[in-house]
Amino acid sequence: MTRFMTLDFTDDDGPALLDRVTRLARGPYAYVVTPNVDHVVKLMEGRVDREVYQGADLKLCDSRILGHLARLRGKRLAVYPGSDMTADLLASDAAEQLAIAVFGPDRAAFDDLAARYPKARLSFLDAPVLTPGAPAWDRAVGEVLAADWDVLLTCISFPKQERFAHALRMAGRPHGVALCVGASVDFLTGRQQRAPRLFQKLSLEWLHRLLSQPRRMFRRYVVEGPAILSWFIRIEVLGSRAPRSARPGSG
Repeated sequence: MTRFMTLDFTDDDGPALLDRVTRLARGPYAYVVTPNVDHVVKLMEGRVDREVYQGADLKLCDSRILGHLARLRGKRLAVYPGSDMTADLLASDAAEQLAIAVFGPDRAAFDDLAARYPKARLSFLDAPVLTPGAPAWDRAVGEVLAADWDVLLTCISFPKQERFAHALRMAGRPHGVALCVGASVDFLTGRQQRAPRLFQKLSLEWLHRLLSQPRRMFRRYVVEGPAILSWFIRIEVLGSRAPRSARPGSG
């Protein structure tokens, strides 16, 4: 593992990591988070429950920007975006053997996904509008807890998906692995367009998303995102401590 910005990121690359995920699917319950710049900033600011992130069994770097910052400190982060992991999993031989539930996208998006990956053993789990602690949240946790799946694609907004995966552990889910993969299904079904390869190679995926959805992404990338630089200096260069927990009611 590589410790960076107080998180222990996995060192595994794509194929080895995918194999590790499929092994987790056959064992005791585990969950996987995919930190990007936005996630780390909110974690450092105490706006996300630290125990939720620390409790994850795997932390996969979802940001080339984080990878570049890590290199400035002589560290290597294996960057494996959640969308790539999801696509690789659904196209793999393991997808024919594992029961994969999709939680978050609507039925139309699920049907499109199933059509694109006809060999995968996919099932749909309805995700209502969720607020942690509300009755609908508790019902959803109970329904997903009891459902039959080896892999759960948890595709609700950050940090709700991470909290949901953690809640399944607290509720006693005995087996399977929950993958917190955000908008992955939207990308795979064409509802959102991923950045062209050139943008990806230049680590400018954030710019593509900003230009594609300026009103939605302006605050994330222009107002809040640059704070990663000051947090990098404080945590990695100066060795300061991050906040221990989120503010009450955050997320």
